[in-house]
Amino acid sequence: MKKTMTIIGVLALCLGLALPALAHSPICTCYDNGDGTITCEGGFSDGSSASGVNMYVKQGGKVLIKGAMNADSEFTFKKPTGKYLVEFDAGEGHAVLIDGKDIVE
Repeated sequence: MKKTMTIIGVLALCLGLALPALAHSPICTCYDNGDGTITCEGGFSDGSSASGVNMYVKQGGKVLIKGAMNADSEFTFKKPTGKYLVEFDAGEGHAVLIDGKDIVE
């Protein structure tokens, strides 16, 4: 019985060490289309889709535009005037903030 518990303990330890390798980081980039709109493309470092990920365009702490990545992991919105932030929000620990001044054609 003790040998079985030791084997289970070793397997649990190996599994626990392997889980961080399964983690994936969010990736999001936005560009100015030159026609008054901005398009953001997103995904994850493991190659998985960002379809359905919440997107927020914020100005002065308020949400101006709320949406989600489409089936192609893209989100297009009308460019606000003034300073703004774009947030790719895939949940706790999986968010990307992009300052509007960094979005160029």
